[in-house]
Order: sequence, then structure tokens, then C-alpha cells
Amino acid sequence: MNAKAVVVDGVFKKKERHVKANARDFNDKFSYADNRIKTSKYDIFTFLPINLFEQLQRVANAYFLVLLTLQLIPEISSLSWFTTIVPLVLVLVITAVKDATDDYFRHKSDQQVNNRQSQVLSGGSLQNEKWMNVRVGDIIKLENNQFVTADILLLCSSEPNGLCYIETAELDGETNLKVRQALTITSDLGDISKLMDFDGEVVCEPPNNKLDKFTGTLYWRDSKYPLDNGKVLLRGCVLRNTEWCFGMVIFAGLQTKLMQNCGRTNFKRTSIDKLMNTLVLWIFAFLICMGVILGMGNTIWESRIGRNFQAFLPLSELQSSAVFSGFLTFWSYIINLNTVVPISLYVSVEVLRLGHSYFINWDRKMYHRQTDTAAEARTTTLNEELGQVEFVFSDKTGTLTQNIMVFSKCSINGRKYGDVYDEFDQKVEITDKTACVDFSSNPLCDRGFKFYDGSLSEAVKLEDAAVQEFFRLLALCHTVMLEEKSEGLLVYQAQSPDEEALVTAARNFGFVFRARTPETITLCEMGRTVTYHLLAILDFNNVRKRMSVIVRNPQGQIKLYSKGADTVIFERLDPSSDDLMCTTSEHLSEFAGEGLRTLALAYRDLDENHFEVWMKKLLFASTVIENREDQLAVLYEEIEQGLKEMLTTTAIEDKLQEGVPETIACLNLADIKIWVLTGDKLETAMNIGYSCNLLRDDMNEVFVVSGHTLLEVQQQLRSAMEHIHSLSRAGIAGDADKSDMFADDSAFEETVIAEYALVINGHSLAHALEPQLEHVLLDLACLCKAVICCRVTPMQKAQVVELVKRHRGAVTLAIGDGANDVSMIKTAHIGVGLSGQEGMQAALASDYSFAQFRYLQRLLLVHGRWSYFRMCHFLRYFFYKNFAFTLVHFWYGFFCGFSAQTVYDQWFITLFNIVYTSLPVLGMGLFDQDVSDHNSLRYPGLYKPGQRNLLFNKRQFFLCTLQGMGTSFLLFFIHYGAFFAMAREDGSHFSDQQAFAVTIATSLVIVVTVQIGLDTHYWTAVNHLFIWGSVAVYFVILFAIQSNGIFGIFPSHFPFIGTASSCLSEKSVWLVILLTTVVCVVPGLAVSFLRVDLFPTLTDKVRHLQQSRRRKRPPERNPRRVRRTSSHRSAYAFSHQQGYGELITSGKNMRTGTVSPARSPARTQHSSNWMENILKRSNEVSCISDEQHKAATV
Repeated sequence: MNAKAVVVDGVFKKKERHVKANARDFNDKFSYADNRIKTSKYDIFTFLPINLFEQLQRVANAYFLVLLTLQLIPEISSLSWFTTIVPLVLVLVITAVKDATDDYFRHKSDQQVNNRQSQVLSGGSLQNEKWMNVRVGDIIKLENNQFVTADILLLCSSEPNGLCYIETAELDGETNLKVRQALTITSDLGDISKLMDFDGEVVCEPPNNKLDKFTGTLYWRDSKYPLDNGKVLLRGCVLRNTEWCFGMVIFAGLQTKLMQNCGRTNFKRTSIDKLMNTLVLWIFAFLICMGVILGMGNTIWESRIGRNFQAFLPLSELQSSAVFSGFLTFWSYIINLNTVVPISLYVSVEVLRLGHSYFINWDRKMYHRQTDTAAEARTTTLNEELGQVEFVFSDKTGTLTQNIMVFSKCSINGRKYGDVYDEFDQKVEITDKTACVDFSSNPLCDRGFKFYDGSLSEAVKLEDAAVQEFFRLLALCHTVMLEEKSEGLLVYQAQSPDEEALVTAARNFGFVFRARTPETITLCEMGRTVTYHLLAILDFNNVRKRMSVIVRNPQGQIKLYSKGADTVIFERLDPSSDDLMCTTSEHLSEFAGEGLRTLALAYRDLDENHFEVWMKKLLFASTVIENREDQLAVLYEEIEQGLKEMLTTTAIEDKLQEGVPETIACLNLADIKIWVLTGDKLETAMNIGYSCNLLRDDMNEVFVVSGHTLLEVQQQLRSAMEHIHSLSRAGIAGDADKSDMFADDSAFEETVIAEYALVINGHSLAHALEPQLEHVLLDLACLCKAVICCRVTPMQKAQVVELVKRHRGAVTLAIGDGANDVSMIKTAHIGVGLSGQEGMQAALASDYSFAQFRYLQRLLLVHGRWSYFRMCHFLRYFFYKNFAFTLVHFWYGFFCGFSAQTVYDQWFITLFNIVYTSLPVLGMGLFDQDVSDHNSLRYPGLYKPGQRNLLFNKRQFFLCTLQGMGTSFLLFFIHYGAFFAMAREDGSHFSDQQAFAVTIATSLVIVVTVQIGLDTHYWTAVNHLFIWGSVAVYFVILFAIQSNGIFGIFPSHFPFIGTASSCLSEKSVWLVILLTTVVCVVPGLAVSFLRVDLFPTLTDKVRHLQQSRRRKRPPERNPRRVRRTSSHRSAYAFSHQQGYGELITSGKNMRTGTVSPARSPARTQHSSNWMENILKRSNEVSCISDEQHKAATV
């Protein structure tokens, strides 16, 4: 059979993959990849050229390489080559060592994997082969606890029915066991001789990265058998609880699904990075301008004055023309002034980011003891971006909530269960002291399950038919797998916490799920073992929003049990159930008012003949390769119509995570807009929004957009916009004084903008994201304090994030805990993953990860703000000191005949940035903090300067470079004037240029050191060591390189002997240095004092308050939580994933959630009281600062 193929864009691509068992010659015709993997980038021969090529693609490195080349030309270079090559080589070597180390570990990992041993069936027996020698079509044997060698088709195993258990942690981060099952036709091929005779051919899809999908067909013995994901073991999985299994290799090496998913992650760059690139171009243009000015000056000087010196300084052949001399001088000054773009800047930035990342990793206040999970910075490039976030996009389930479900209430046949009433028939609040239903008579009950309404237990004991059918449905209609660790100790492995909660409830009320096979489900009903024949599972997906099972009970009756969203179940009910549906719908609304997640259940009896016809259609559709899912969906829809009995609705409580309301309130006060993007229904999302302070009762309006057509959505969006504009105009006109007050004091700005919220449904969002409406949606959403998008798909989550990124230019952060959040996390500027109940997929794809949503507050308001503050102050100081250092050459050019003569000694030029001033600025960039972490959280308004780019922008760059230019001007001309008139103590003049250079260099080092001391807000022992140690190192090196000893060793490199000791021994020199320091530093210091005194920012006020309040503040009382009720309809919360039903019928296991202790409601503070405390603190800062200012003025 020849492989079908197509040609796409000139590349030969296989449309189908043909693999034949035990036939290497056949499979070799298709040139399939072998099983060797290679994730490394280099080898011993290619490392140097490839790594150098990659590094020189960076503009800064290429720029300095060009400068180095220019310095090798004697006619234009007045500096030795080592002044550039030393820092350049240092940067290249550090980067190369880092890259080589990373690649070395990749090589080790590749070798470790490629050299693993595998048993391959060859020559009638099992042979040990290295993984890299395994080929497509080989039959291999796996044993317990072994990694799966390649993507293989499971043929048989040691377990009954060809089952095997696998762990997929390397694929999706989940550690729970999953089940795979071989085809019945191959499940008995356990004998070596049978396996050698196996010559089946698999026709399947080409290599792809879809971990949850596989489509293929096995051709063997003139028959064909459908293959899906449940028949395949993927590379990276580990075989568990299975003695052995055999499989046929389908994909190998780089074509396996694991390796297909190892694509490159998009490189994220911060806004400061982008600004720095722009600024470097500006600096380069400024450098060109200075070179042109000085080059023109040289041309003029040579033509007018220089000719007078030709008698004893004759021109060379190249300098015969004044114009050409100016051209050469231009390049000479480009070399001399190149340090305005210091190469050490980029190394220092990376060191700072690495240090900031370690601070996040080491923060004990972001460590979650219950799960032993610490915060982790998975990238080092985005730390300062954390201080500029304006939009947070959050998942709900598992992110804001615990994703730990508790069966709370239910409605059965029109009667409600779950509430507790006193002797006066009044509902009472359930507390820890409320008596629970006693399940001790059930030996198989879950001891941790609690239910408080005894009437439901009594109804079960009285054999109420509706109640028993309710729990029977819960025990049958699910995809839970069972593990019985010991007699009576049942462990349910569920793919969602909802499933586990429902099956556990049925277990405690006497309907215990005991066992399952691909064909049967066994229950223990009120102590009696009952086995149901499982005829079909109608799987869940996001379109169907429901799942059903078809079973045959011991009496021979065929029943279809269904559970799903109340809307889809209601649509499929028989009209005879309308009265019951109305009653149940009222109960749904009541449950929704308490923020509970709801689910509707129903069933119907099936006719034998009708079912047999339908089953034949199902079997045919399940073997179709193309459009299989669509055909199955049509058949599912057909048999689920006309549900006769509307039984019940269940209500499950999904508790909020600890600290969520406080975190959201605090982020709101930091002017961070929070959008919740959830797959839950509108009512549930709104109720959770109220519970966690995202929505508040004092908001002016909560707009709900739920139109089904483009026109309806457009009308609703525009109506909301008009409403906001009309109220805003009226408010401003009626209370202008108040608006002025808010404009003056940013601490109160939040109280006037937190007025609107937007809630939009998934189907409405699909229309709103159309090009003609997306701007209207975005404008409306940005006017709202909170936005909730319900029933959204993972793709829609990413589209919403991309919309804000594209049109608002704001920094976005996405946070989630599940696989459905990965696309959103990767799309946002910053992705945060929670290690939650839904696995580790989000954490593995994120830039930062931790265990609880509440840690986001500390990540942004403390670490993010500090990182942004430190990076901005670092950059401002760095550019200042380099302009002060470099532009002295520019002023000197006007007094040296524009000859490109340097002021400083060449060794000073080489060591200034990498030795003399590197550590102080790194110390400031690593450890400085304007206010403490406590006050950063206490006053969220401190975060706003980062959002507005106030600390480092083009204006700040201009100011710091202007300060540097002024310092360079004063450095040169103060010394020039002093040396012009100054004499030594013996009466002789300072006539040597080297003494002039030493004095200016010493003044420069002292000035920039004093400046960084004044700029440092938070002193540590490390800062003291770095700052004063660097000054000491300068003098040590200065005296060393101008000593007799080093001259004797390197006479050509250190020709100036004793200049430093001779110059610095003069008192007049130290007076000049002192004068220069005072004149350079005092103006900036005066401006800073006046700014803080006359125009204090919130940061200045908090710092002043912090300094005046060193005593420990009195403890604050935590207000009691007030439970909120609402009439909003709650949501269907069935958190399934598609495909589990088919895998159950083939023995596939489900994912289980780890249940952690529920948080006491008393630990959650009421939102409004908490926010009032924050506002009081902000008011306190403003008032106290104002009072102190007035007192100081008096």
C-alpha cells in the first residue's frame, strides 16, 4: 500500500502515515525519524562559530565589534584596543559560558534519554537495545515503572482485557494514573511467537502535537479496527501498576507528540527593554552629532591654526587635506566617546534581573506550607514588568476558588434538601457546631463527607423511588475510576472535583460505586451488589455541555441517564415534565443566590428495538476516520431527546481561596483592572464576583451583555456606553469641586472610578470580538472597574487578552491554574500559573508560578514595584554617570586642537565601568527600596507610577543625561580653570596633562559615588561595602599602576610613574576635588529637597511617615465576614473535558483532584470594611504629611 501524499508550498508532506509491524524494510521506504532526540544547540565544533554569530546579532555587541575594528586602525585611534576588547570579551565570555553550561546539561539529558535500555522483539526473541536504536514498526516490551520509549500502539498487557496504567506527569504535569486499553483482537498476543507473527498495518494521522487526540485504523487479517487516543501510549509516560505490556512503535524520536510539543516559547520583552533600544539609537545619533561637530572643528582648526605647527609636526600623507583630517578625526571621536553606550549596561541589567528573580524564589511569605509550594520565577526577563501591570485576566475555578467541591444541596422531584430548620420551622445557619447526618451505619462511607439535612437520609431509608433513582444516577453517570487500597478503603480518581463530590455523595447515601470494566458498572445499593451492563457512554464536550450513559439493569430494562447544564437538559425534556421543571428552576435560582454550582439530572427508558438500530449507527460512526466526532454528536443528540423524567438538580459549593477578596480589593486600589474569564455560567460567575469583591452592591451599574445576534450585542454595548457618558457628564457638572479634589489627590481616585462593571456571555463575546465591534467592547470594558466574561473558550480567553494588548498598549497579566488557561497565559505580557487542583499545565507554561491567588498581591505590589523602582533608578544613574564620564572628552576637544586626545589614562577608561563603578550601581539595583514591603501593601496607590511609566521614560532619560552633561561640563572647566592658575606648594605649576587627568578622574569617581549615596534610599551592609569599597579599590589600582614596580614589569603599558602620589599629595588638588564635588552634587540635592517639600508624591509621604513611625503599629481587628445572598441564577459547573467517555468504555482512567482542608468562612474579611481601612490609611498618609509640611513651613 503506497502512502498518499500532497505537495504544499513545494514541500513533500505525508497525508497519511503507514506503519507495518515487524517490517523495517517496509517502513524504511518512508524515511521516518529514528528514536534519537536532540535538544542541544551546539557540539564541540560548532559551538564557537554559532554562539559568536548569535551574540553578534545583538546590536550592542555588533556595535562594539565595529568599534574594536576601528581601534585597530592607527590613523584614527587614539585609544589602545584593550579599552574596548576587555569589556567586550568579558561580556562575550560570560554569555558564552552561560550558553555552554545550558547546552551541556541539554547534552547530558539527551544522552541519558537516548541511552536508556529497551527490549525490542527481534529474531524471535527480546533483544536489549538503546532507545536511539528503536525504529518505527518495532514491537517493544515495557515493564512496570519504565518510561515509554516512543509513541506506541498498545497491543497487550499483563492486566485483564489488555488494560495498563500510565502516569503522564511529563506530558501535562498530572501525577494521577490514567488507563489505556488494547484492542480486543490484539489483547491475547502475550506470547512471543504470536507477536512475531503479528503483521498488522496502521494507517494514521501524520505527526502532530495534539496530546489528547489520535486517529488511525489497524488493518489486520482482512479486517480494520478504529484506533483512538485510548489505544496509544505516548513517549514520556511511565508505566505504573502493570507488570508488562507490548506495543508497536508508531512515532519515534522528534516525531513523537512529546517532542512535537517542545516548540520554542515566544520571547517576551519588557517595555523598558523596548525603550532602551530606542534610547540606544538616540544615543548613537547623539554620538554621531558630537563626532561631526568635533570633526568639523578639526577641519577648521587644521586649515586656520594647524598649518603653523607643520614645521615640527609635519602632516602624514593621509592628513594632507584638512577635510580628510576632519574625516579621520570624526572616527577617532566615535571611538573616544563610545562609552556613552556602555557594553556593561546589558550585563548589569541581566545580573539585576537574575537577582530579582531569586528574591521572588526566596520569599517565604509566598510559600504555601500546606502543599509545600514556593513561588518560582520561571523567567528572568520580566521582573520590572511586574511593576507596570494595568490589566489582570484571571480564571475563576481553581484560581479565585479552591476547586474543592462539596455536595451542599439538591432538589429531588420538586422537594429541596440541604437546609437545616429549628423547632419553629425557621432556617438556621450551618456552622461547625451543627450536627451532621450520621453515616456510620454505612461501612463504605467517606468519613470526611458532611451533610446536615437528615430528611434526605430518611428518604433513602424509606426507599423513596425518586431519591433512590437520584443517587443511582449519580453513581452510574460519571467517568470516575476506582482504586480500592484495602478492604472497604475506596479511592475515587475523578477527572474533575465536581465528579468526585457527586459520586462521594451517592456513596455516603448508600449507592456506592464499587467497580467498573469497559462493559459493566458495579454498585453496592443499600448493601446489595448490583451490576449494570454499560452499553454506551455519550461523552461530554463543550458544545454538548452534558454527558449520558446507557445501561441495562438486572431486570433487563435499558435506561439513559443524563446530567449537564440546566439549559440543555431543560431543552430535551418531554413536555409532560413542564410543571416539575418550573419548580426545579425556582430551586436552581435559590441555590444560585448562595453562589452554588448547579447541575441538572434526568433519565428516560429506551425501547429495545430502537436502541439496537441506534447502536448499529453508533458502531458505524465510530469507525469513520473523517468527521467522526460530528457524526457521533448527531447520534447522541438523537437519543437524548424526550427525557421523560426531570429528576433533580444538585448544588455544589466551590469555596473561595483564602485572601481572594482582600487581594482583589487591594489590586483595585492600585488601579489594576481585573477581568475574570471563565467557562462557568453567567449567574455563578456573578455570584463569585460579588463574593470576592470584584462586584459590589455600591456600584452604579452592572451591565450584562447577553445578546444572541450581532445587532443585539451592538445595541447593548452602545446603550451601556451612552449610560456611562450621560452619568459622567451629569456628575462632573454637578460636583466640580469634588472632581477637582480627586484630581489633586490620587489616594482617593479609586473611590470615584469604581462605579461600573461589565458581564458578558460567551456567545455575545464571539460577536463583540468581531472587527466592527471590538473597539466598542474595549472602550466600554476599560471604563468599567471589573469585567467578567462567562462561558468563554480557551481561544476566546486568548483573544480578549490580545485585544487589550493590541489596542491599549498596557501591560497585561494572565493567571490561571488549568490547561484551558495556557493560551491566555502565553498571550499575555506576563503569565502566572497556579499549582492547583487542575494539574500543573498552567504552571509549566507560565513565567511565574505559586500556589495561591493571594500571592499575586505581593508579587505585583512588592516584588514588581521594587523591581521596577530599582531598574529605573539603576538606568537613570547609569546613563548619568556615563555621560558625566564620557563628555569630558567632548569639552577637552575644544582645547586640544580637536586632536582626539583623551583626558583620562587608558586604564581608567577600561576599568571605570567594569570595576570602579559597577558594584555600587549593582548594589543599588539589587537592594534599594523606597518603602518597606509592609507599606507597599498597606498603600496600594504607590503602584501607580509604574503603570504610568513615571520613573523612567524619555523625559527622565533626557533629565538624567542633562545632569550628566552638566556634571561633565563642571568637571572639566573647574579643573581647567584651577590648573590654569594653581601652583604646587613649592611654587611650581601643574603643567603635565597626566596630573590633570588624575585629578579629574579622582573627582569623577568621588562625585558619582557621592551621587549614588544620595540616591540610595535603603542602606545595607552590602551597599556600604560596594560603595566605599569601590572608592578604595580605585585608589589602590591608581597607585599600583603608577608605581615603580609595575613599570619595571610592563614599561610600555604603564609609563606614568609617581603621577598619582605627586598630584594627590597637594592640598590644593584636594580642595579642587572638594569644590567640584560640592558644585556637582548640591544643585541636584537642592532640587530634590524642593520637590519633596513643595510637590510631594504619595511615595514621599509614605517614606516620611515610615521614618517617623519606627514603632510597631497596633494590631488591626479583622472584621467579621458577612455572607451575601443574591437572586442571580447560578451556573452549570460541569468541569469535564471531551473524550473521557470513550476512554472509560476502553478502560481509561480519570484525573483526580487532591482535596485539601476547607478554609473557615470566618477567615474571609468583608470587602467594603477592608477597603475602607485601605482608604483610611491613604487619607492618613495625606493628612499627616500635610500637617507635618505646614508645621515645617511655620
